[in-house]
Amino acid sequence: MTGDVRSAGSAALLVTFESLDEVVAFHAGLTAASLPGVTEVVSGARTLLVRFDRGATDAGRLRTDLARVRPVAGGHRDDDEPIVVPVTYDGDDLDAVGSITGMTREALVAWHTGQVWTSAFCGFAPGFSYLTGTSPSLDLPRRTTARTVVPSGAVALAGEFSAVYPRPSPGGWQLIGRTDVAMWSVDRDPPALAPAGTRIRFVRAAR
Repeated sequence: MTGDVRSAGSAALLVTFESLDEVVAFHAGLTAASLPGVTEVVSGARTLLVRFDRGATDAGRLRTDLARVRPVAGGHRDDDEPIVVPVTYDGDDLDAVGSITGMTREALVAWHTGQVWTSAFCGFAPGFSYLTGTSPSLDLPRRTTARTVVPSGAVALAGEFSAVYPRPSPGGWQLIGRTDVAMWSVDRDPPALAPAGTRIRFVRAAR
C-alpha cells in the first residue's frame, strides 16, 4: 500500500493517496478483502476513511491488515456488471460542451455512452456520485455562472467526472441530458444507487 495512514479519532484511520486512481483501486481491494472489524469505508478525492469496531480490531492491527490489501486496477473486478442508466440527451449545455470540445452532439453522446463509469466517491448531496470513465477525460470546465436550481435526474459533466443530480439543487456542472433513474431513495438499501466502487453504463433512452 502506498497511502499514508493516520489516526482519525479513536475508531477510524484516514488513508491519504496521491491520486484518485489510487483511491479507487485501493477501495476495490479493501472491499474484496473484507477485513475483520471494518464497519465503514468512506471515499474522498484523495482519501479513504476506514472506520472500525474497537471490539473486533484495533488501530495497530488494522494498519497491518491494510498494508496487505492488494489494490484492484480500474477499481473493479471483471465480473462486476454495471448498472444501466438510460439517458435522454437533450441537456441545456449540450451544444456548449460541443463548442468547447469540438465534438458534434452525436460524437459527444457516443463518448458518454461508449465507456463504463465508476463511482469514485460520493459528496455534495446524498446520492451524488462522482463518476470517472474508462475513456480519456474531456476535462470540462464548470459553467462560469452556476444555476440556482438544477432539476433532479440531470446528467452532467465537469472536470474529469460525470454525475446525475439526485434532487433539485444549485449546480455549476454542464448539463447534457436527463434520466428517470433515482440516484437516491430511502426505500433502497443502501439508499444511494452508486456508492463508491459501483459501475455505471449510460445508454441512450428509447425515443
